[in-house]
Amino acid sequence: MTRPLGRRLALLCAALLATAVAACDSAPDDPAFVSPSSAAPSGSGAPEPAPAAFSGWHDPASAGKPWGDKVPGLLTFRGNPTRTFHGSGPMPKTKPEELWRFPKSGNMCRPSVDEHGERIWCGMGWTGQPAVFEREGKTWLVFGAYDGKVHFLDATTGERLLPDFTTNDIIKGSVTIDPDGFPLVYTGSRDDYFRIIAIDGDKPKELWKLSAYAVKPTLWNNDWDSSAIIIDDYLFEGGENSQFHIVKLNRGYDSNGKVTVKPKLIWNTPSWDDKLIKEAGHKTFSVENSVNVSGNTIYFANSAGLVQGWDISGLKSGQKPKRVLRFWTGDDTDGSIVSDEQGMLYVGSEYEKKNARSKTVGQLMKLDPSKPNDPLVWKIDERNGGTYSTAALHKDIVIFGTHAMDLVGVDRETGKVRWRHHVPGMGHGSPVIIDDVLIIGDCNAGWLYAFDVADTSVAPKPLWKVKPGACIESTPAVWNGVIYVGTRAGQLHALALR
Repeated sequence: MTRPLGRRLALLCAALLATAVAACDSAPDDPAFVSPSSAAPSGSGAPEPAPAAFSGWHDPASAGKPWGDKVPGLLTFRGNPTRTFHGSGPMPKTKPEELWRFPKSGNMCRPSVDEHGERIWCGMGWTGQPAVFEREGKTWLVFGAYDGKVHFLDATTGERLLPDFTTNDIIKGSVTIDPDGFPLVYTGSRDDYFRIIAIDGDKPKELWKLSAYAVKPTLWNNDWDSSAIIIDDYLFEGGENSQFHIVKLNRGYDSNGKVTVKPKLIWNTPSWDDKLIKEAGHKTFSVENSVNVSGNTIYFANSAGLVQGWDISGLKSGQKPKRVLRFWTGDDTDGSIVSDEQGMLYVGSEYEKKNARSKTVGQLMKLDPSKPNDPLVWKIDERNGGTYSTAALHKDIVIFGTHAMDLVGVDRETGKVRWRHHVPGMGHGSPVIIDDVLIIGDCNAGWLYAFDVADTSVAPKPLWKVKPGACIESTPAVWNGVIYVGTRAGQLHALALR
């Protein structure tokens, strides 16, 4: 039977009222209850949809964040694929004390030969940032040093967790820890080889090594300074052999539960092209910076200043990478490329050749890779040696250290220099910023300096300085408020508030 319209409206209103009352009555005891005011902002009409999951290689929006959620820690140079994660606090705001040093006596030294001949190398240098991470209830500290060894320490005590792994020459760069939880360490050495080392036994075990001469042609030397990136079972690594490499790792475990790898070099490319040979006028084309992965593109530069971006979106389906960015800085570009949430690139370059290109594009550049024909957004001229270190993103500025020993704060949007602060003796290590505190080392007297950078509109305010040893040219690592830093005196130091 059809009810009159008035009767139907009355019944509907009564039902709605009863529903509303029941909902209100349930609210205090029902954790799933969402009030109308919290369901959506006033005037929005509906809740905002959750952002779509990123489907590429590495989400640019994760800039400044830890590298995934499987292994807590600082796992590679500057912490993540965009080289923007600096570690975890609380950062000491008053002078820290030494908790321990390694080794307790003696030092980490060995002879090595470079273009200046044979000499003794001690401690840790550029880049030399330790990896620190949580594994099986312990905090591990893993690093390579100028004694030619990889060391595996308990980060709390400084005692060895595993025996040292010895290579045949010094180790300059920063190791990388597998971000997916496989007990693997990735490291280079000046002895020709890049290695994968297992750490799930009673001693470290070499599972694989790649020779600097495994690919051709090579135009420079045999060192491996770059800190690798591993994503979805692929390893990305540049070498001083002047080539860039991609390796399919094929990680797994054997019947005894021990980690295994079956690596295959699937792609490599020269870090140069014919045009660069003509532009640069030399062939010292090593890759010393650590690869950046942002979105579906890998970025790296070489010691002649050629910045390249390669699209790897089709790599897993067998497609070869395609070059999508070519930009020449004009001079040696050793610092790693840093990228922000929008995928913009910050590139620092030295000023040695003093050529026309260097004078045109400056020594700190912001590049927009979506405009490959004209990517330069802004530039900073720094003609007293330029910069050797990796820039740091901090709030609305980018901070870089110069060869002339200045820290420089630059507005990320406009490229305007907001401030400049001289740090006597400052080395080529990269600034580390956590909790609005910046730390950086000095390579003359051996001070480690800390500055307050909470207000990005003014120059840093000194907080404290401490002298753990001698020259500090390595980049410190910070985890859970403890600072780990190596010096050229031959030791690594753990510093924190007691």
